[in-house]
Amino acid sequence: MPTDELFADQLAQWGPEWASNRGSNSHRVTRLSLAESRRYCLTLAVSHYENFTVASRLLPKKLRPHFAAVYAYCRWSDDLADEIDDPEQSLALLDWWATELDRAYRSQSDHPVMIALAETIREFDIPREPFLDLLDAFRQDQTTVRYATFEPLSDYCRRSANPVGRLVLYLGRCADPQRLELSDAVCTGLQLANFWQDVAEDWDRGRIYLPEEDRQRFGYTEADFSRRECNEPFRQLMAFEVDRAEEYLRRGEPLIDLLPRELRLPVALFVHGGLAVLDEIRCARFDVWTGRPKVSKWRKLKLVGQWWWKLKN
Repeated sequence: MPTDELFADQLAQWGPEWASNRGSNSHRVTRLSLAESRRYCLTLAVSHYENFTVASRLLPKKLRPHFAAVYAYCRWSDDLADEIDDPEQSLALLDWWATELDRAYRSQSDHPVMIALAETIREFDIPREPFLDLLDAFRQDQTTVRYATFEPLSDYCRRSANPVGRLVLYLGRCADPQRLELSDAVCTGLQLANFWQDVAEDWDRGRIYLPEEDRQRFGYTEADFSRRECNEPFRQLMAFEVDRAEEYLRRGEPLIDLLPRELRLPVALFVHGGLAVLDEIRCARFDVWTGRPKVSKWRKLKLVGQWWWKLKN
């Protein structure tokens, strides 16, 4: 059963049981208009992502409903993967969600997220691959909880994180090969930063994203995980992984100057917000077991001010 009460309500209202009633009188009554669907997506984004309101204000007003639609799709996808206790049920729900996506591309879905997303897909000519790659990664989370080397973890990032950056470029009408490559580096770096920030939470979910070859190299065992031990081998391991994440972010940083003006500030904040997370992990001496390192609100505001001034001038 879903572990998040809010998502449980959403699944009961708009999940497969609702979809199975297509064509019934009750279903036709509950179908939302495009405007209502966009409000649904915006409400979902604001309720789940505390920074969405701030981030959306940095975007042109015309783009906000499209970003909300993409976010809502990603939010539902993520929740279908992470808020269901039964992996088999989660896989079945992700397959259902893929069917709804297919219906959206044919302008046939009645799900509020897909109604809004279908309009965004048409306006910006977005291909299916980024959306499908996300679902593929979330399916993998149901069956893969350890990574032997960095290569398969990198491939996971290619499908779990990089599609989000690609979708942003499509919304900015600037998805050319150079920008896509730089965006992929940024998104992989952000995903890795999030993994290293959430080592403890992922362990509680039964997952280890730190590659086994790296753990062996620094001498940190799964028994150490079970003790949630922050010893010297763990600090060395985390220092190595944090440096690797920073390399990706630095590699993708030139993307900022290649974007349309309206996207530069939001993307700069994502890049440097990720770097700030890595700094916080370092400041905690890599002890992510005692508490989750977080960037303070003051530092976030300082980043906004610094980058607003820098890009303005």
